[in-house]
Amino acid sequence: MSVRLFVFDLDGTLVDSLRDLASSASALLAQCGGRPLAEDEVAAMVGEGAATLVARAFAAVAVTPPADALARFLAIYDTRLLDHTRAYDGMPAVLEALGAAASLAVLTNKPRAATVRILNGLQLGQFFPDDAIIGGDGPLPRKPDPAGLAHLCARAAAGAHETVMVGDSAVDWRTARALGTRICLARYGFGFREFPRGELRGDEIPLDRPSDLLDASRSGRL
Repeated sequence: MSVRLFVFDLDGTLVDSLRDLASSASALLAQCGGRPLAEDEVAAMVGEGAATLVARAFAAVAVTPPADALARFLAIYDTRLLDHTRAYDGMPAVLEALGAAASLAVLTNKPRAATVRILNGLQLGQFFPDDAIIGGDGPLPRKPDPAGLAHLCARAAAGAHETVMVGDSAVDWRTARALGTRICLARYGFGFREFPRGELRGDEIPLDRPSDLLDASRSGRL
């Protein structure tokens, strides 16, 4: 296998967290006199960090957010991180197999503490070294800026051509393109629902289930 590093997005790629994100956003809006949001609405808001999600949620219901809206959302979500969030089917086996031949890392715009709690709570943390997990609240700029991805490449001593970004959204796609890594698009993830199909170049590896990543690796497509 020519891949030395697999870098995974979290929400919509490793785990299905949409229900907990949606319920947390709706609980915050209810506190502020807004209507609840459907999961499909929230799916289109996820991917660029909690602050962006909160801003989009308030805009969707035409309510002015309070100054502490982000802090309130994070407090609510902190109590619901693992209510319904689950790893996608087959993900632990995929990570175990890939990790036997390559380095694994996580690059997400979600706050790092919540990311680690979710990974550990779903028994996925064992596959990722602590310093190979980058959240959106650290010193590096958030995706689609490629700085986090470049940092993970340097950590693993992997060139861009030896690295694969695995994600479900346009944010992940643009991050990979910015650094020149390969990209596997998790079409099973909720972030792919809003993907601008016209931007696809044709060299992306589509994934309709986590196990497709193993198939792509074993078949030489990566």
